[in-house]
Amino acid sequence: MTSPTSTEPALIRHLGLADYDSTFAAMRSFTDARTPDTRDELWIVEHPPVFTLGLGADRGHLLAGASAIPVVQTDRGGEVTYHGPGQVVIYMLMDLRRNKPGGKLYARQFVYRIEQAIINVLAAYNLNGMRVEGAPGIYMADGAKQGAKIAALGLKVRGNGCTYHGLSLNVAMDLAPFSWINPCGYAGLETVDMRSVGVTAQLADVQQQLAEELIRVLAQPTQPAATE
Repeated sequence: MTSPTSTEPALIRHLGLADYDSTFAAMRSFTDARTPDTRDELWIVEHPPVFTLGLGADRGHLLAGASAIPVVQTDRGGEVTYHGPGQVVIYMLMDLRRNKPGGKLYARQFVYRIEQAIINVLAAYNLNGMRVEGAPGIYMADGAKQGAKIAALGLKVRGNGCTYHGLSLNVAMDLAPFSWINPCGYAGLETVDMRSVGVTAQLADVQQQLAEELIRVLAQPTQPAATE
């Protein structure tokens, strides 16, 4: 008999303001200990200033000024990114092989749906986000800041289909630290937040809206092909 936990939507946990190192360790511990019956979880968190490096990151993308902020090597995909106050961070502790409401997901489908959830939440605030081929994350699709990055994505998918790490969406931040790195390895890439493109939003509201939209989008029926 299928465990009822396999069809439950992910549990949303609010971790508040938490340092990156302890959260990273907790994600790994959760994933190490989970079983086929463990319920998926979304962890909503806000971090003090920190730069994180993906597995393929080049430390040459840390520029002048970056030494003022801690740097943490992680096991996610991607390059260097910045986390700080005023940013929505949601960690996706999921089992992609599970028969969840939307069916089993391929990693590429998982990324696509995460990006779509971000686009949908931005649209609720009359902001148009877009994907850029070969550059994970969400970028402004129009306006004075067209092409600027507003959301980042970096995941770890283990061989058993279990994921951790996740996404960040910039709401109302001090954007200066982004100028001390080449975000995601792209020199000169401008980074914006919702405030700098004209939207005033409460962080807690965007956190909850995005978590709920992720759950909704992930529950949609899957397509038979590996991509959508």
